[in-house]
Amino acid sequence: MRASFPVLTVVAAILALWYVAAAGLNLQWERDQAARAKTEVPFATMLANTMAQDRPVLPVPHQVAVEIWETTFEKKITSKRSLVYHGWITLSATMLGFVFGTALGMALAVGIVHNRAMDLSVMPWVIASQTVPILAIAPMIIVVLNAVGLSGLIPKALISTYLSFFPVAVGMVKGFRSPDAIQLDLMRTWSADRGQVFWKLRWPAATPYLFASLKVAVAASLLGAIVGELPTGAVAGLGARLLAGSYYGQTVQIWSALFAAAALAAVLVALVGLAGRITLARRGQAGGV
Repeated sequence: MRASFPVLTVVAAILALWYVAAAGLNLQWERDQAARAKTEVPFATMLANTMAQDRPVLPVPHQVAVEIWETTFEKKITSKRSLVYHGWITLSATMLGFVFGTALGMALAVGIVHNRAMDLSVMPWVIASQTVPILAIAPMIIVVLNAVGLSGLIPKALISTYLSFFPVAVGMVKGFRSPDAIQLDLMRTWSADRGQVFWKLRWPAATPYLFASLKVAVAASLLGAIVGELPTGAVAGLGARLLAGSYYGQTVQIWSALFAAAALAAVLVALVGLAGRITLARRGQAGGV
């Protein structure tokens, strides 16, 4: 209870501020409606109405909660209005991009650590690649891949790859270089070759860095999958829900999709963290369960 009380206090404060902000932003619509009807509406009535508008500027928490409940538990998972259906579409692109990004990031990290030329040439490009906004790159990737006949899952996965490889590459470079000089000298005195140094020293030392990087990478991969659905005019996926809500002014739908995406990211990060703790515990390293 001691650990949860501060968290619950912050959550309660956020919800209170949310209700106040929603009332302030939605109140103008009620005033305009009363002015058009040339009627005097009590302030308390207008305030109550701000909490139940069909298309509010800012939906209140209970509206978002009801929308999530209805589109998650009261719809068939095959329904086009089900968040489970849309979440699965986005999750499939997320996981494929996450696998691609992890493999690419680890391959680049190994090359950068073992090759001085790659360290001096590739590493700056890896860092510079993340300075370009993904919203600017995603449409170009979609258009180019469509021109060569690739559409659907692969383009979205490649956008996820673009975002997820970076934390893995940077984290693994740091991890591979984390052993002390004295440890490397000790391996040399045992006449260990580069492969033995890598598998027996660098790789175990980099394992904690790997799972820390994967937490960032999986969340970035989910973001990439959602962004990849926007320029394609997709009809399925959490990005498609955001796009449809934006087209038709369905702010409650937009916020419910945002919370679904946040919950999905939290679950993915938690699963990666759990896998990391189990792995480190079995290897007897710090940070394991």
